[in-house]
Order: sequence, then C-alpha cells, then structure tokens
Amino acid sequence: MLMDDSEPWSLQQLFRFLDHNNDGHIDAKDLAAVCALSPRSPSDESTLNILKTKVAVPLTDSDGRLSYSEFTQLLSLNAIPARDITAEHLENILTLVSKAMTAPRESTLMDHVHNVFYSDTMKHLVAGGMAGAVSRTVVSPVERMKILFQVQGPEPAAYEGVFPTLAKMWREEGFMGMMRGNGTNVVRIVPYSASQFAAYEYCKTLLMAPGETELDTPRRLTAGAIAGIVSVVCTYPLDIVRTRLSVQSATLEGNIRNNNGVPQRKLPGILPTMLQIYRTEGGIVGLYRGLWPTTLGVAPYVALNFQCYEGLKFLLIPPGSDTPSATRKLICGALAGSIAQTITYPLDVLRRRMQVTGMATINYKYSGTWDAVRTMVRNEGIRGLYKGMIPNYLKVAPAIGVSFVTYEWCKDAMNAR
Repeated sequence: MLMDDSEPWSLQQLFRFLDHNNDGHIDAKDLAAVCALSPRSPSDESTLNILKTKVAVPLTDSDGRLSYSEFTQLLSLNAIPARDITAEHLENILTLVSKAMTAPRESTLMDHVHNVFYSDTMKHLVAGGMAGAVSRTVVSPVERMKILFQVQGPEPAAYEGVFPTLAKMWREEGFMGMMRGNGTNVVRIVPYSASQFAAYEYCKTLLMAPGETELDTPRRLTAGAIAGIVSVVCTYPLDIVRTRLSVQSATLEGNIRNNNGVPQRKLPGILPTMLQIYRTEGGIVGLYRGLWPTTLGVAPYVALNFQCYEGLKFLLIPPGSDTPSATRKLICGALAGSIAQTITYPLDVLRRRMQVTGMATINYKYSGTWDAVRTMVRNEGIRGLYKGMIPNYLKVAPAIGVSFVTYEWCKDAMNAR
C-alpha cells in the first residue's frame, strides 16, 4: 500500500517512498517512477492521483533535487509533523516539494563536488585504476622476468629461458624477488590505467559521429592513440623508477652479492630512486629519459589494443547479448593484447634499454634512440629487439584480459556510461 489513514508514516518512510531509485535524493525521475506505479487499493489510487496532479507535470523537465536533510528542513519550516503523516498531509507536502524543486537554485560548492565525484569521468578513472592494479598484480612475476630479459646486453646472459629464470628468481630472492617492483608498478599503473581508460572514453565522446553509438576504425584508433599518449606523459617517471627497481636486485653484471646470492647493500625505494635519478642524471630530463620511444610504442599499442578488443567482442560475443560471459571478455582481451604487443614489441624493448642506460651496473650506453637501435641490431641482431617476447605473451594475455574484465565490471557496478 502507498498511503493509508490507518497507518500513518514518518518523514523517513515518506522520503524512502518518494526516493524511488534509492540514491539519497528526490528528483523528477523518482516522482515520475512513483506515479507510474499500479494502485492496489483505493487509498493507493488516491495517493497516486495526488502525486500526478501536484508533482508530475511541473517537474517533467526539472533538474531540481532534494536530499533527506533538505526535505526535512523544508517540512519543518512549514510546520509539517515529523511523524504520523497521513493522506491529509500529503497534498500539502507535495505542493511544497514541487515548489522547492522547481524554484531557481544557486549551485553550492557541495553541488560542484558532488557533480565531480559522481561524473562519468570520475567513474572511468576509478574503474580504470582498479583494472590496472588487479591485472598487474596478477602477472607481476612474469612482468619482472620480461624486464630482466629486455635489459640484458649481449651474451652470455645471466637469465635464459622462462622456467629457469622463474626458478632462479625464486631461489635467489624468494617471493619478494618474484614481486620485486610490484609496489611501484601498482603505484604507477593505477594513474596510468585510470588516465588511459578515462581519456579513451572522453575521446570516444568527442569523436563520435552524430547519430552513431560506436566509433569506426580510424576514430577508435585515434582515440586509443591519444589515450596512450596521455597515460604515458602522466606516469612516465614512475615507469622509469619501476624499471630501475626491477633491475637493481637482479644478478646482472656489476651487482655485489654475498655467497648466497643476496645483495649486500640495501635496495632503495620508490622515492629515493626517483630523487637519485633527478639529482645525478639531469633532473626532469633524467626522469623522462626514453619518453620518445615509449610514446612511439605505447600510442600505437593502446590504439591497437582498444581496436582489437572492440572488434573481437563483436566477433566472439553474440549481438544483443546483455550479459556476455567473463570468459569471452577474457579471451577478447588476451587476444587483443597479444596482437597489439606483437606489432609494437621492439619499441617496448627500446624503451627499457633507454630507461636503464644511465645505471652504473649496466654495461652499455646509448646516446639517443636511433643510436640504441643501431647498436642493438649491430651487437645482438634483430633477435635483440624481441628479447623477452615469450614471457611477455605470458604476461600480456592474462593482464589485458583481466584489465578489460575488471574495468567493465567496475563501470557497470557504478552505472557509468
């Protein structure tokens, strides 16, 4: 029943009834939804008739909304009792609510804060950050192994083979060695993934053709490339620190270790490493060393990633499917990441080499991007550009799959568009 003289309501009960979507505010959509309810008794029909007469028409195009505190304050100022509300009070209450919600209202600071925190962009940032943190933690051991392969110079190499390298990492450094650099990676990947997904969604809105609901291939590639550039510029110093931390404890040439293979010096953390790079390697220039090859690699990679994922979703998920399975999304993400990474992988290797070229324990130096390419090909052959490719597949496939699934799950949970 909606309202019955024999069962008076409190203000809290009335507010819950009028707040149809339970979001803590009464707005025009709530009242329209209440008006659409089917009456189950004469008193229900009477209540709904009052609603339709007093509220539905004037609030059809209204953006006004009332919180519970505003609702109770309004009724208190007009001598409406806080309890024992009956159908006799309802008409007067709805008249007051209608006037309050349609009256011009100045935006307050809290209104602006609310709009920011509950905007789709903020939801995309949160969902993207969560997606990055979950996906990278899952594949952290493989990520570190890939970096160790990439930064090794010409043979003989200290790390060879996927399983021997994993065993060596576990034997020499234990679980902490397997996860070395993951804290930095998560700190980096949260803003990286958040800015990437949010930038992509924002670019989709800007590039969407009138009357369309999906981007065509050129526009999607453009949106993905812009998203990749934005994410790189925002987080590159953390990326270079993550690479340094992954390398510092490994048994590359120059590291001092005891008989058990454990480093004899304490390894620096995120902030000390960043400060050291800033002080000894040219300030901001040192923190952004390798940005150019990174951008060259990440922009097409992210563009291809989004394009392949959307295209594979169209092929593997039946049209009209409202709730595609997580397994299909994982497969789409894994294939998309593998395809994109195969095309852009040499640029990823080049990025890692440029990030560690200033370290004392590394036995190669490059004067610039093109010098690095020439030197690598001359000393290590074309294979040098694909070092770490196999463990990279082991990382990319689950990481991208988990990332897309987590992102879409978070976005749906927050009702983001």
